[in-house]
Amino acid sequence: MELFWKTPDIFAKEQIAEKREQTRNVYLPTGNDWIDFWTGETLKGGQTISSDAPIDKIPLLVKAGSIIPMGPFLQYASEKPADPLEIRVYPGANGAFQLYEDENDNYNYEKGAFATITFRWDDATRKLTIDKRKGTFKGMIEKRSFQITVVGKSKGTGLEINKTPDKVIQYNGEEQVVQM
Repeated sequence: MELFWKTPDIFAKEQIAEKREQTRNVYLPTGNDWIDFWTGETLKGGQTISSDAPIDKIPLLVKAGSIIPMGPFLQYASEKPADPLEIRVYPGANGAFQLYEDENDNYNYEKGAFATITFRWDDATRKLTIDKRKGTFKGMIEKRSFQITVVGKSKGTGLEINKTPDKVIQYNGEEQVVQM
């Protein structure tokens, strides 16, 4: 243990809050559009932007064509079933995503006990294809609900699950094509 003495003057200086920047410069790589995760605003690549960056929110930009699943908030993997899932589609380019699931609490995935579902977005036709499920594992959700949202300005943004998805799909493991 070390003991230090501080004069009232030193102590007072330490109590003064240092003003910190609330923005960050972020470079958006060229060749793609980028969508702000927090606002849904679409930005062109090849530029540097000044983005809000308070201590509780990092700048987060998603490449157009990305597909991001958002599940229920969980404290640990097996707390409750990860259903329904919100599937956020970031328009502006074609994209694909593979959803991977397993038993959550063992190494059986090394023996093939897992399942995948591929999602493909065709931006020109605005169709989302949900492929046939591949694989199986004990405790797998056989029928699940996908709440699909095509992200836009102030739509499908932030951490909270969107309460008004564009489409709700009941998925039973077979391929489905969803027109958005």
